[in-house]
Amino acid sequence: MTSALAPAPADRAAPPRGGAPARRRTPFLSLPEARWAATATVCFLLALPLHLTGAPAWTWGPLYALTYAAGGWEPGWAGLRALRDKSLDVDLLMVVAALGAAAIGQVMDGALLIVIFTTSGALEALATARTADSVRGLLDLAPATATRLGAGDAEETVAVADLAVGDIILVRPGDRVGADGRVLHGRSDVDQATITGEPLPVTKEQGDEVFAGTLNGTGALRVRVERDASDTVIARIVRMVEEASQTKAPTQLFIEKVEQRYSLGMVAATLAVFLVPLALGDDLAGALLRAMTFMIVASPCAVVLATMPPLLSAIANAGRHGVLVKSAVVMERLGQVDAVAFDKTGTLTEGTPRVTDVRPLTGCGIDADGLLRLAAAAERPSEHPLARAVVEAARERGTALPAADGFAATPGVGVTATVEGRTVTVGAPARSPAPATGARAAQAAVVAELEEGGRTAVLVTVDGGPAGLLGIADRLRPDAARTVRALTSLTGTAPMLLTGDNPRAAARLAAETGIEEVRAGLLPEDKVRAVREWEAAGRTVMLVGDGVNDAPALAAAHTGVAMGRAGSDLALETADAVVVRDELATLPAVISLSRRARALVLQNLVVAGVFIAGLVVWDLAGDLPLPLGVAGHEGSTVLVGLNGLRLLRESAWRRARTEAPR
Repeated sequence: MTSALAPAPADRAAPPRGGAPARRRTPFLSLPEARWAATATVCFLLALPLHLTGAPAWTWGPLYALTYAAGGWEPGWAGLRALRDKSLDVDLLMVVAALGAAAIGQVMDGALLIVIFTTSGALEALATARTADSVRGLLDLAPATATRLGAGDAEETVAVADLAVGDIILVRPGDRVGADGRVLHGRSDVDQATITGEPLPVTKEQGDEVFAGTLNGTGALRVRVERDASDTVIARIVRMVEEASQTKAPTQLFIEKVEQRYSLGMVAATLAVFLVPLALGDDLAGALLRAMTFMIVASPCAVVLATMPPLLSAIANAGRHGVLVKSAVVMERLGQVDAVAFDKTGTLTEGTPRVTDVRPLTGCGIDADGLLRLAAAAERPSEHPLARAVVEAARERGTALPAADGFAATPGVGVTATVEGRTVTVGAPARSPAPATGARAAQAAVVAELEEGGRTAVLVTVDGGPAGLLGIADRLRPDAARTVRALTSLTGTAPMLLTGDNPRAAARLAAETGIEEVRAGLLPEDKVRAVREWEAAGRTVMLVGDGVNDAPALAAAHTGVAMGRAGSDLALETADAVVVRDELATLPAVISLSRRARALVLQNLVVAGVFIAGLVVWDLAGDLPLPLGVAGHEGSTVLVGLNGLRLLRESAWRRARTEAPR
C-alpha cells in the first residue's frame, strides 16, 4: 500500500487546494440582448448631438432608424409572438408608441424609449446568466476524481461520478473530499464551511460523516461512500438553488401588474378614436391625427417613468453607501419585508476566529503575555485557523516571537514544538470522566467557563505541565446588535438566526444581539425549510447570508441579501442585493429608502394619471392640438422623472438612516 502521506500521482487531477472554484462568468457582450442594446445605445448617442445641433436630417435620420431596428426588433417580435398566444404586453405597446412618435415627428423621444427598454432587458439577461454561471461553478467545489481503494489497498484514480455506494476512498491531506460518506480510519480536521458555515475546521475520526467538496486538513482519511454523486449535499444545493430560482414568484413593478388590461384598453380606445369619427363622416386625415394624438397622450411613458426613476435613484443612492441592489424589482421588494433571517458565521460575525481570552493558570510561573508568546511561537508553522488566530493575537500585542524547533502537528490533537529550550504543546484539552483535582480541577474550571461562553478552549502545556488556556471565538460585528434592534422595530418581528454552527455558540450570539428564535446545526435544505415555513405563515422574509450553504435559502426567500467581502460567488450571484462593505447597519437604512421610493412611485402615478386623464378628455371632448398634446405628455414625463430623482440626494440617505430606529 502507498503511504497515505505520499505525494499524489502526476496524473491525478487534484483540485486547487483551499481555494474557491474557478469563476465561470458569461461576458456581457456574449449575450445577444446586450449586443443589441449596445448597438441601439451607440446609434442613439451618435444621432442625438447631430439632431440637437440642427444638422441635416440625412446625418441623424439613419442613426435613429438603426436605433429603432436594433433595440426594437426583439421586443417587437416577442410581442407579436405573444399576440399569437392571445396575450398583449406593454413592451409591444412601447415599440408601437415609439413608432407612432416617429410617425408624427417625435423621432428622438421614440428612440429614447427604445433605448430604455432594450437596456433594461439586457441587464435582466445578464443577471440571469451570472446566476447560472455560479450554480454551475459550484460543482467545481467537488473534485473531478477520487482515489478508490481496491483489493489489497490497491489505489485507482476514478471519476467521482463512477463512485458507488460502499466504495472506499482515500482522502489525502489538503484534498477535497470526493463523496459524501463516513470515516472508516484516520483522523483529521476538515473545513466544512461550504456546507455548514462553521467558522472552524471540525475534527473527523472513525464513524464521523464527511461531505463532498469539504477540505481535508493535515491527516489522511479512509471514507466509505454513502451517497451517489448525484445525491451529495453539494449536488442538492445546486438543485435547490435552481428550483428556488425557478419557482420563486416574480414580484413585478406596479405598472407590469396591470399591463394586460392597460394594453388592451389602450389599443381598443385608439381604434375607437380612429374609427368612430371616421364612421360619423370625419375625414381620414383628421381621424388619424386625433387617434395618433390619443395614442401619444395615453401611452404609458409617464407611468413607466413614474415607476422607474424613484427606484433607480434609490438603487444609485444605496450603491454609493455600500449596498448593491440588483434591480428596480428588488428595490421594490425590500420595502415589503416584514421579517428577517440571519446566517451566523460571516454575517452577524466577522467569520474569522480571534483570541478572546488569555488565561494563565495559577502557579505556572508564566503571565498572560508570556503564555501567548510561547503558544504563538509554537503555532507559527501551522496552517490551522486556530493557529493563525493565536499568532495574529500575539502580533497585535507587538510580541516578538522566538524561533520554534521540532514542530509536529497531530490532526485533531494539536501541535508540539521546542521554544527557547522548553517543550510547548498547544491543543485541545484532554477529557477525563474522572473528577479532576488540584491543578487539573482549576484547568477544568477555566475550560468549562470558556466553553459555556461559546468559546473554543485551547490548552497550552509547557514541559508537560498545564500553563494556561486560550479562548478563541468568532467575533461579533460591532453593529450587529444595533442592526437587529433596528430591524425589529422596522418589521415588528425580531430576526431569526439560521446557522449550521453548534447550538451553544448560536445561543450565545443570539443573547448578545437580542435574537429570540434560533435554529442551529442546519444543513442548506434545513435553512430553505425554515424560510418557507415563515413565508407560509404570511411573512415576507429577507434572508442575509454569505456562504455557499446559504445560497438555496437566499434564492427561496422573498429577498436575499449577501455579505460582499467574504461572500461566496454563488451567494453573491444568487442574492438580490449585496452589502459590499459588510456594514450591517445599512440594511435598515436601505429598507427605509425602499419604502420612501415606493411612496414616491405612488405620488408619481397619481401625477401621471391626472395628466393622462386630462389630456385624453381634452382630445376626446374637444380639439387637442397635437403639439400641445405632445408637450403635455412630455411635460408630465419630465415632472415625474424629476420627482423621482429626489432620492439621488445625500439627504435622502441621511433621512433613511434617521427613519431606521437604532
